[in-house]
Amino acid sequence: MDDPAADPVTLDRTYDRFRLVNAVVSNPAAVYRDWVRPRLSVAHTTRLLDVGAGGADLPRALLARARRDGLPLEVVAIDPDERAAAWVASQPPVPGLEFRRAMSRELADAGERFDVVLSNHVLHHLSPEELGALLADSERLVAPGGVAVHGDIARGPFAYAGFWLGTLPFAWNLLAGSFIRADGLTSIRRSFTPGELAVAVPAGWRVRRAFPSRLELVWGDDGDA
Repeated sequence: MDDPAADPVTLDRTYDRFRLVNAVVSNPAAVYRDWVRPRLSVAHTTRLLDVGAGGADLPRALLARARRDGLPLEVVAIDPDERAAAWVASQPPVPGLEFRRAMSRELADAGERFDVVLSNHVLHHLSPEELGALLADSERLVAPGGVAVHGDIARGPFAYAGFWLGTLPFAWNLLAGSFIRADGLTSIRRSFTPGELAVAVPAGWRVRRAFPSRLELVWGDDGDA
């Protein structure tokens, strides 16, 4: 789906189905519990930035949980891909969600600050130079007392076999006509192991294992969630 010439119908179907797959593989319940919920308060509105948001399924899931808890949350979701922007614009608006076609550097240069800066399955798409730039931007974007958490797949045989087997029953129905299964397996092959990620990032960042077969690259939080 990174191919600029990707079939637009297949791409739209992929954005639509991501919310179902990511409900499992991205574990939004744990992301909310560990990183977002501790920073929510009835006394103020928490700001969250999602970098490389794609179809913005993760922001929608986090906003739904915050609404359930009766706590104010605003999410800015950014992605430079015009196709993602067009798909999000075609969906019903979600209170508290703002989508911008932008890069993290633009927001950092503008002096914007967020209580939580996160990304989901972005790191394995980046070159070493792009990874360094994202982390530098993240440090600038995090407000005092905030946290940056970049979640990705932990490469390994269990992750690959689990995704291969877990998506197989849906390959000819729910996931048919989408890029999810093929791109998911490719993404796992391209992802980091915990050790590889730990040596690829600058001081101040730490790698945390998460479930299922996930890594979280964390900055600005003094203890384990």
